[in-house]
Amino acid sequence: MDQWQVSCIVSSCKLRGRAQVRAKNYFTLVGTMLALIVLLSASGIAASVSTHTLTSKSSKNQKVNETARTRKRMRRLARTRRRVVYASHRRRHRYYEHFTANSFIDSDATTGDSTAGEDPVVRQAAADALGNMNGTVLAIEPTSGRILAMVNQKLALSSGAQPCSTIKLSVALAALSEDLITKDTEIRLGRRRRMNLTEALAHSNNAYFESLGRQLGFEKVSYYAHQFGLGELAGYNIPGEQLGAYPDEEIPSKLGGVGKMCSFGEGVSMTPLQLGAMVSAIANGGTLYYLQHPTTADDVANFQPRVKRHLDIASLIPEISDGMAGAVTYGTARSVRLNFNEEEILGKTGTCSKDGTRFGWFASYAKTDVGRIVTVVFLQGGRPTYGPKAAEIAGHLYRNLYDHNFFIARPAVPTNTADVKTVETTQ
Repeated sequence: MDQWQVSCIVSSCKLRGRAQVRAKNYFTLVGTMLALIVLLSASGIAASVSTHTLTSKSSKNQKVNETARTRKRMRRLARTRRRVVYASHRRRHRYYEHFTANSFIDSDATTGDSTAGEDPVVRQAAADALGNMNGTVLAIEPTSGRILAMVNQKLALSSGAQPCSTIKLSVALAALSEDLITKDTEIRLGRRRRMNLTEALAHSNNAYFESLGRQLGFEKVSYYAHQFGLGELAGYNIPGEQLGAYPDEEIPSKLGGVGKMCSFGEGVSMTPLQLGAMVSAIANGGTLYYLQHPTTADDVANFQPRVKRHLDIASLIPEISDGMAGAVTYGTARSVRLNFNEEEILGKTGTCSKDGTRFGWFASYAKTDVGRIVTVVFLQGGRPTYGPKAAEIAGHLYRNLYDHNFFIARPAVPTNTADVKTVETTQ
């Protein structure tokens, strides 16, 4: 065999080797495609593959034909995907209320205040605590009705504002007076949630007081609110004091009806003096005094308390005291304790808004061994204004009073009201 024949044999063997490799790759590809088809069929997304693609030289010509069942399922998945994306899109765009009022003032809001008959220590403590916030601070001696200080008197004597959650004090006393609840009575607020009066006051739960309001009805809610001084002047011959407003009938159901009246004070306009008089009655055991604001030293020297009416709430006050104390200890008014915790403070916050203005309320009294003082902080403005901020200001006030030895033993105020003048209200 010559050299040329040997070369031909070797070349032929190499060609057969390449063909075998190509055949092996071909059958491997076919096996892979068959396995993929079986897998897709088992998952319900079947597809038929043209055998032409297996012999084509370019992968660009491969074609996959989806079955009708596959197309239907893919359309259903696409619709679900669109709903999920839409829902998440809505969650990202939450509604934020727009406020137009200012929470701070550039000028001195105390300009024009009549201060000659006020307690200078209390006056300074209140003014320092309020600072440049757009609001007013009221301090009252609950055993006589004397106003010790009234900072920003123009706002304090205005027509008032929605009482927000401070209305819950009146509603709680009404429900207790009607034997509808005790402080431990639990009300169902949902399938798995119950709450009693103490927790509802501490956390200012709206659903709880809406339920109380609906059970009481408008007539009883209105009756007790007027007994506690809403809808009438709180002061006795205080120049410039305005009345506030309490509706003669239940507000429309589209506004929440009696439920919203009892949780947010919807439809009600309350003045700081009215709230101060009511909390003073709670602090002193049930005597609703006319508030008096001395304007001279002679007025202070000749001061005589004037009783508007006696309220039958002495036995009910312990029922709401735990909730008012809880608000300061662990509830909505715990910001008081950022500045003051030497004495026990009991109070109630309120936050709501109307027509672009936000309101922040906090009414409280200091329960000390040497006497009590009632304070009302009312703020109006924008987003920085709310109930806990009012409570924080009250904490500053109590701290200032404490640091100036206000809570020390002093001549006791007479508590025997036998000689106290009772004035029949015609207001």
